[in-house]
Amino acid sequence: MRTPGTLSRPPLNNEATQLSDQVGAPRPPEDFDGQLERLVVLGRTWIGDCWYALLTLGGTCCSALVDTGSSATLVRPDVVKNKTVNFPTIVKLQSVTGGRAPMVGEAIVTLGLGRKSVRCPVWVANLEDCILGLDILGALDCVINTKRGTLTFPDGHVIQMWQQPPRPGCVTTHTITTLTAETTNSAATSGMPSNEPPTPPPTLPTAELHPPPTTVRPAAISHTQVTNTAPPNDSERVLAVKEVWQKNCDGLTPSEQSLLWQLLLEFKDCFSLSEDDVGRTDLIQHNIETGDAQPIRMRPRRLLLARQAAADKALQEMRRAGIIEPSTSPWAAPVVMDPKKQKEKWRFCVDFRPLNKVTKKDSYPLPRIDEALETVAGSFWYSSLDLRSGYWQVPLGPEARAKTAFITNGCLWQFQVLPFGLCNAPVTFERLMDRVLAGILRQECVVYLDDILVHGESFQASLKALRWVLERVAAAGLKLHPQKCSFMQREVTFLGHKLGGGGVSTMDEKVQTVKDWPTPSTVQDLKSFLGLASYYRKFVRGFSCIAAPLFRLLRKEVVFDWTEECHAAFTSLQKALVEAPILSPPDPTLPFILDTDASNAGAGAVLAQVTPERERVVAYHSRQFNKAERRCCVTRRELLAVVSAIQHFKYYLGGLHFTVRTDHSALQWLMSFREPEGQLARWIEELQVYDFAVVHRLGAHHGNADALSCRPCSTDGCSYCEKREAQEEERLQPDVKCAAVGPEGTPAGHGLTAVGATEWGCRQEEDVDIRPVLTWVGAQQRPAWGEDAFCFRATKGLWSIFQALRLQDGVLQRGWKVPATGETQWQVVVPRALRETVLQAMHGAPGSGHFGVTKTLRRLRQGFYWGQHRRDVEDYCRRCDSCTARKGPADRSHAQLQQFPAGCPMERVGIDVVGPFPHSERGNRYILTAMDYFTKWPEAYCLPNQEAETIVDALVGGGVQQIRGP
Repeated sequence: MRTPGTLSRPPLNNEATQLSDQVGAPRPPEDFDGQLERLVVLGRTWIGDCWYALLTLGGTCCSALVDTGSSATLVRPDVVKNKTVNFPTIVKLQSVTGGRAPMVGEAIVTLGLGRKSVRCPVWVANLEDCILGLDILGALDCVINTKRGTLTFPDGHVIQMWQQPPRPGCVTTHTITTLTAETTNSAATSGMPSNEPPTPPPTLPTAELHPPPTTVRPAAISHTQVTNTAPPNDSERVLAVKEVWQKNCDGLTPSEQSLLWQLLLEFKDCFSLSEDDVGRTDLIQHNIETGDAQPIRMRPRRLLLARQAAADKALQEMRRAGIIEPSTSPWAAPVVMDPKKQKEKWRFCVDFRPLNKVTKKDSYPLPRIDEALETVAGSFWYSSLDLRSGYWQVPLGPEARAKTAFITNGCLWQFQVLPFGLCNAPVTFERLMDRVLAGILRQECVVYLDDILVHGESFQASLKALRWVLERVAAAGLKLHPQKCSFMQREVTFLGHKLGGGGVSTMDEKVQTVKDWPTPSTVQDLKSFLGLASYYRKFVRGFSCIAAPLFRLLRKEVVFDWTEECHAAFTSLQKALVEAPILSPPDPTLPFILDTDASNAGAGAVLAQVTPERERVVAYHSRQFNKAERRCCVTRRELLAVVSAIQHFKYYLGGLHFTVRTDHSALQWLMSFREPEGQLARWIEELQVYDFAVVHRLGAHHGNADALSCRPCSTDGCSYCEKREAQEEERLQPDVKCAAVGPEGTPAGHGLTAVGATEWGCRQEEDVDIRPVLTWVGAQQRPAWGEDAFCFRATKGLWSIFQALRLQDGVLQRGWKVPATGETQWQVVVPRALRETVLQAMHGAPGSGHFGVTKTLRRLRQGFYWGQHRRDVEDYCRRCDSCTARKGPADRSHAQLQQFPAGCPMERVGIDVVGPFPHSERGNRYILTAMDYFTKWPEAYCLPNQEAETIVDALVGGGVQQIRGP
């Protein structure tokens, strides 16, 4: 009696073990003894492609040929390599060519087909394809529908089959020739010789299932006979889908592999098989709005011979694929052949820059990459889809086609689909993808141009979302690039980032690129490195501070000098990028902590969340200070760091209570300041909309706080941090470097040798703005702000920079830190009586060069200072007589070119004199040229000189009788 769900088969015997040695199977046991049985498996003839289905054998997925003409199921040895194989009688498979594939044995396996599974015996044979025979089909009660390509079970479950041609070299005629039923006697079984002649085993007749291929002679056809390529048959798409499925099966269970296969097979028409197999949507058309602009026609560019051949080949391929068509448009753009990374390959490009200049720009927004990455954070299953030539799947509007015309060697073509290089192409494609995926964006998938990422927290959720996306793609008429797609992966690459395990990290390939980057030797090399590094700046804590020496080399008029500081910054940035930290996704249920800090060069911030296990980083932020911000005091820079960080993370922090941690204690009471003014009031007003608390912690516990140098305010002044400024001044004083001073106290090298130290001191004492400051500096104490000891604006300015002033040989000087080098130079505070003299020496004195405002300011700041000196320099350069006399008008006007009409010969004659030349034998040095405006008839005469009398004699009396005076 047979147990339900199993198949029984009579035990089989094996009479030879040499066969197992040939196929690498294990040898049968020596005591194996069974009865020879006869099993007949009938062959069938296949016409065209064969039907295949997906099986699971003991946890291994494989494709099997569905053969109703086979009474048994046969599998390959590699499918059951870990199973126990019993050794049957000698069974041979013979093909029409006479070749034989011997049986290996028999195995008991758990066979799965769709949702059904059964434990049954199967034959093991050396075949290219497994064969699903009638024994399994009958046991599972399957109904085959060849019209729809389905297998239906009694419970209504349906699985999809697919068609493909038999593999080359496989056995396509499964006619079992022996399956011998020979009765053995005792002598034979005992090894004793027998006197009776052996009886030949009966065989079944063979049948030719596939006729020999018919040889077709090639026929030459003209190029006018070439039409669109024939559509690929269904088997080619199945093979392409199978290749993609096999590539993505790693890490999936057999049931997950089966579900993925059924889904991909259902949407096999969504995959492109070649570069010519491009989809075409009808949801949108790209239009080019140029307003009243006139058509722009450009001349074709001459291409090299190798590039011209590549261009011709590309034109033929695009014409065959329906990408371009002949044109009669008044527009024409040149063609450019751009070399690809592969050798001897070129990319066909059209220069649409003139067209883009007159095109009205589309303001449809592109998605933010950071928001897209934040959306998928927290998912564990990903499927990345990429469209095949996505732009080419968008048709052009009728009027837009003529504007995309391009000219080649003797031909004018125009695009029928959206070409690369148009300014509005990305937004049109993004608009299309938003329409296609409307309703499932963000929750189930994200899209950036032609890159689609389907994500989910579980396999079932991600597979369900993938089905929705494929349905939308198929309905829109789009096609995917199978080689660039990945399905149901635990880790994928998307938008230059690596997604996996619920987090986001940098790509290993680009990190390796940064690690192996050579030391920059030019500004352009440095820009390239910083451009790549800046893309991952949010993964590097304190990026602006680390890269500050490198960015300093990019400033104008700065010599490229690769110092040890620059090399240290370069290597530090490389190391920070190579580490590739992982960012955790934000969790709105957890409290946020914002750590901020500022230095002389920039501000940085870390957004984190506290979990029961640890404090995890959500994101990094850093920025550089501009020139004005670098001149702010410590407190203002620290407050600016808080403001910029909160503005950067406003999408996280808006509407939530969070904590700001800083190592600058002044920020604790700054938020409660009663009467803030100016910039401080504006910053505080911006922060009022957020709910946060400021917490101070020591710099030793604040990460990189020890590396930040906080200096006192030396220019604008700040009444909020005087105590901190005094402490910083004591630290800075021993390291001050003085500028060169002449023998009499005058800064050397500025052409002011006539003004000695004594005169500088006297003129400063006579100046009403500087006199009170000399008293303060001498007494090392300045009055309170509200006292009436001073009322002039210049005096107030010197009061605000009191900590940067000193008396040197009775001359008041101001310490100024050079932004480019960081060194401190001492400048003489110039009184009003000597400012004109200083300006003359800096700009108009011999050797000064009458430079412009920028260079004059640079020379002046090397040794002199007074309030609003920039305004005085600009005014002096503007009213300099020498500069005004040498400068021409800002815009020289030119008369328009005109034509001089002539109605008859000799009505108007143009003349010109050319020379002087070396003396001729007759003493002539000049040539008089004359041309009639009407007939364009030229004449030339030799002249000894270019005097008026000589020219008249040549024209009137020299034989030109046609020219007469009025």
